[in-house]
Amino acid sequence: LALGDVGMTMLIGLRLLGRHSIESIGICDIKEENVKRLEMEINQIRYPFDGPTLPPVHVVTEKDLFQCDVFIFCASKGVPPIGVIGDVRMAQLEANRGLIKHFATLAKDVSYKGLVCIVSDPVDPLCVAFLDESSLAPWQIQGYGLGVMNARALYYAEKDGRFASYKEEGRAFGPHGEDLVIANSIESYDDELSRELTKLVTTANIQVRNLGYKPYIAPALSSAALSILLTLEGKYHYGSIYLGNDKKGAFFGVKNRYTEQGLEYEDLF
Repeated sequence: LALGDVGMTMLIGLRLLGRHSIESIGICDIKEENVKRLEMEINQIRYPFDGPTLPPVHVVTEKDLFQCDVFIFCASKGVPPIGVIGDVRMAQLEANRGLIKHFATLAKDVSYKGLVCIVSDPVDPLCVAFLDESSLAPWQIQGYGLGVMNARALYYAEKDGRFASYKEEGRAFGPHGEDLVIANSIESYDDELSRELTKLVTTANIQVRNLGYKPYIAPALSSAALSILLTLEGKYHYGSIYLGNDKKGAFFGVKNRYTEQGLEYEDLF
């Protein structure tokens, strides 16, 4: 759902890489011309000769959104323009909460049994909002924002040898934004290094904005396309999952995977 910068980039990633996991991809957007254009263009991404067949893309209407196994929410209102100072993720909460409520109600009306992937910012609060409005089971909802934070930590670990331990021993925890924790190592944790690396990661999007661009390419591919494909394959990935019980809990970003026994997450304690 929604094919702006993030949704369109993610769609390209799913088309190119999803042939082993995806039968088909439905697309829906408020802009009819955009949907028609992307149905044409994405289906024209093909290997020549005897190359592999890529998952076909087809247009779906809002009433058929939840006739699927996986619903990906990329819709967003009020994305701050270039030039806005600071972390812009939480600024989108109130605008996007209304969108979430509408589509969560649609999921509730059809007793949706599949997986809901929340990609829009702020990921974790929107997961809560979808859960509250949809009456779905908590394990059906996962937020996809932490993957790019791990990717950014790896980027800086390659740039600066002081952070090199992250590549083999590091972990990312928490939300996509403020309160993120990047641990330089789970074997020999260094608090000072970890805090410095965390700050680099949480401000990486601002660095791109300061160059005059919206930072959507890496999130759309690292947090969304790649992480969702790993989810479908039952492999470990980063995502925000519900931790708690039916009375109290929260969505929290950790390394996790789906198994035949249910949702499994890495517990380092």
